[in-house]
Amino acid sequence: MKGVLLFALLFVVGAVLVASSFYIEKQNAPTGELKKFSSCSEIKNFLETRTPSPSLLERGMGILSTGTKSLQSAPTSADMSSEYSTTNIQVEGVDEADIVKNDGKYIYDVSGNKVVIVDAYPAASAKILSTIQLEGTVQEIFISKDRLVVFGSAEHYYPGPLERKMSSEIMPHYYSGMFVNIYDVSDRANPVLKRNVTLEGSYYGSRMIGDYVYVVANQPFYYTENVVMPKIGAAETRCADVYYSDMPDYYYGLTTILAVNTQVDSQDVNSKIFLQGSAQGLYVSQNNIYITQSSYYGEEKTVVNKVSIDNGKIEYKNHGEVPGTVLNQFSMDEYNGYFRIATTSQNNFITRMMPQVVSSQVASQPSSKNNVYVLDSSLAVVGKLEDLAPGEKIYSARFLSDRAYLVTFKKTDPLFVIDLKDPANPKILGKLKIPGYSNYLHPYDENHLIGIGKEAVEAEEGDFAWYQGVKLSLFDVTDVENPKEISQYSIGDRGTDSYALQDHKAFLFSKDKNLLVVPITLAEINKEQYPEGVPKNAYGEFTWQGAYVFSITLDKGFELKSKITHVEDNSEFMKSGYYFESQYSVKRSLYIGNTLYTLSDKMIKMNDLGNFAEINKVTLPQSV
Repeated sequence: MKGVLLFALLFVVGAVLVASSFYIEKQNAPTGELKKFSSCSEIKNFLETRTPSPSLLERGMGILSTGTKSLQSAPTSADMSSEYSTTNIQVEGVDEADIVKNDGKYIYDVSGNKVVIVDAYPAASAKILSTIQLEGTVQEIFISKDRLVVFGSAEHYYPGPLERKMSSEIMPHYYSGMFVNIYDVSDRANPVLKRNVTLEGSYYGSRMIGDYVYVVANQPFYYTENVVMPKIGAAETRCADVYYSDMPDYYYGLTTILAVNTQVDSQDVNSKIFLQGSAQGLYVSQNNIYITQSSYYGEEKTVVNKVSIDNGKIEYKNHGEVPGTVLNQFSMDEYNGYFRIATTSQNNFITRMMPQVVSSQVASQPSSKNNVYVLDSSLAVVGKLEDLAPGEKIYSARFLSDRAYLVTFKKTDPLFVIDLKDPANPKILGKLKIPGYSNYLHPYDENHLIGIGKEAVEAEEGDFAWYQGVKLSLFDVTDVENPKEISQYSIGDRGTDSYALQDHKAFLFSKDKNLLVVPITLAEINKEQYPEGVPKNAYGEFTWQGAYVFSITLDKGFELKSKITHVEDNSEFMKSGYYFESQYSVKRSLYIGNTLYTLSDKMIKMNDLGNFAEINKVTLPQSV
C-alpha cells in the first residue's frame, strides 16, 4: 500500500509540473544559487523562458518599496531623562524603524504625510516644535544622534500605456517610488533636509546599525521590447549588476538593498540588486541580511539568501534552502555562526492544485507539519527537527540563545521548548498544551516568557477551535521538561484585537518597571441578546479602544493598573461594523522618566506612571 501511495504521490507531482506549463526543457536542473546576469538581453530571455503563461504574467510580476541654534537644540543631560523606552527590537544593536521614536527628550511621530517633532519632556510643558511636510506617504523613521531618517513612498502614473511583451493586452503602468530623507535636527524647531535618496520600488523594510541604514525595496518587473532597470536617484542601474536565482517561479521582481550613511552626506550610497520570486521574509543580524523567497514550484520550500553587511559594504555570500515557509522575522535567527529557521510545511499543496487526481488516502494525511532547521555559515543544513505538531501551524516563534520556543495551534496551544545547544541535534525538551495561542513571544528573563495572542474554545462541530478575546500568558520554562503557564489574563470577547498581535513594536515591556502596555480594541458581547446562551462563534460589539497598562511580576503575574483611551466620542463605536478605525486609536506607547506616553494618529497623551493621572496631551495635526 505504501508503494502505491508513493507512486500516486509522485504521479501527482509530475502532473502538477506538467500542468503548470513552466519549462525545464533541455536545461540543467536549477540550483537556486545566486548568479549574475551579463546583459539586459539575458534578463529578457530568462523571464521569457521561465514565466508560465501570459494569464499568470498579467497578474503582476513582483514581490512584496542650516538653521540658527535655538533653545530647541540637541538635548543635554540636564534636559533629558536618562531613563526612556526604545523600540522593541529583535536583535540587540540592530534598530528597527517605526512610526514613533524618542530620545529621552523629544518624540518624533509619523502622522500621515508629516513627521511631527514634540518637545515631550517634561510632560507638563510638552508642545509641538516643528512639522515636516512631505509629498507622498511617510512610512517609518529612525533617529540617530542629530539625524532624523524618514522613509516614504509615492505612486506615479505613466500617461502612455506600455504594452507587455508577453501579452497583447494594453495595460497602464504605475510606477511606485520610495525615498529616504535625512534631516539635520540639531535644532528641533527647524529641521533641515540634508540628503534625499530616491529609488524606484516599494519600501519593504530597513534596519540601522551604527551610522548606517540598510534599506530593502521591492519592485514588480515590467518590460516591453527593452528591460527597464530601476533608478537610484538620477543614476540608472545596470543589468550586469543584477543577481538572480535560477529557481523557477510564477513571477519575478527586483529587490534592492541600499546602505546609506546617516551622518556623512557626501558618502555614496552602496547597493545590490536581486531578481527573485514570490513572497519574502527579512531577518537582519549585526553582520548579515537574510532574505527569504518562498517557492511553490514543484515543492514548497524557502530559499534563503545571505548578504553580508559591514560599515555600509554589501556583499552577497551564499544560498540555502529548507522545506516549508516562514511566518515572520521571529521564525529566523543567527547565533554563534549558525542560522536557525522554523517553518510550516503545507502538505495539502498538491490537493489544492489537482484535487481530482489525489487519492483519499493521500488527502487524509495531516495538512501541515512544522520544522526547525539549523544551517551553518555557508547555509548548508547541519541539523533538523521535523514533523512537529502534525495538522497544526506555527503561530509564533522565538529563538533565544541556545533554545527555541514555538507555538503551534489548531485546537489548543502547544508551547514547544527546543534545545539547540548541539546544532547538529536539535531536540524537544518539553511542551505545554493550554487553550488559545500566542501570536508573539517576548522574553521576561532567561527562564520566563510573555505571550500575547487569543483565547480559544473548542468547536463542537469540527476539529478546530473558535478564537475569542485577547489573551496574555506568562510562561515559566525553568523546568524545561515541564513548562508552565503561571499567569494569564483574558481581555474581552471574540472580536477583541490588539496592534501588538501583528506588530511587535506595539508591545511595550520594562522588567525594571514591572511594566507591560498593549493597545486594545475591546469587543464585548451583550449576553441579553442570547437568552439561550452565547454561541462560541459569536462576535462582540466594539465598546472601547486604548492602552491596557499592567504591572507584571513573577509573584503576582498580570495586574491591570489602568486603561487609557484617546476616544472621547463613544458614538464612534456605534458607527463601526466588522472593523473599528479611528484617528484616536492608540497604536504605540513609550515612557520617558516616570511618564507614560500613549500615541494615536491625532494625539499624544501623558499619564503619571505612579498614579496614572493625566498630565498633559498634545493634539497632532490632521493626518492625511
